[in-house]
Amino acid sequence: MRRCHPVPRTLLLTDARNDHCLESAISRLPNGSALVFRHYHLPPVQRRVRFETLRRLCKRRGLLIIIAGEARGWRADGRYGAPQSLGRTTGLRLATAHSLAEIGAAVRCRADAILLSPVFPTRSHPGAPVLGSVRFLRLARRSPLPVIALGGMTKRRAARLPVWGWAAIDGLA
Repeated sequence: MRRCHPVPRTLLLTDARNDHCLESAISRLPNGSALVFRHYHLPPVQRRVRFETLRRLCKRRGLLIIIAGEARGWRADGRYGAPQSLGRTTGLRLATAHSLAEIGAAVRCRADAILLSPVFPTRSHPGAPVLGSVRFLRLARRSPLPVIALGGMTKRRAARLPVWGWAAIDGLA
């Protein structure tokens, strides 16, 4: 299955913390960016309504919208998640990875790109171990797929990491 969209270089991930400012954040994203819709905190019906609202906004701006979690029949441009969760997804396939073994799993499942994390400390997972710049780059260099840095990322930090792109929750909201 071939991808139908180029791999974006900037991705905004959604969650309960940034929901209140997503419309504003989407309006500031560079052309060719993507919104990764997670919103695991919402019940299914509310999650679908919020997705449709943001999908329309993304389409008006020419941005991709990628779905995480269960979403059969939703009109997304692709899927985000652990390699084993991507299944036979149509569209862009963005796999999460935290180790060399998970990078291998993403390659085997034919992901289009890898979101490798966490590079730096995050508000999402306070106190969790991080890769740090050196280990992150060692892992990224071993990947045959484009690598997108995630975890404590800002535009300034991303500029110092020579990889395909970067993603953030707080850093883009």
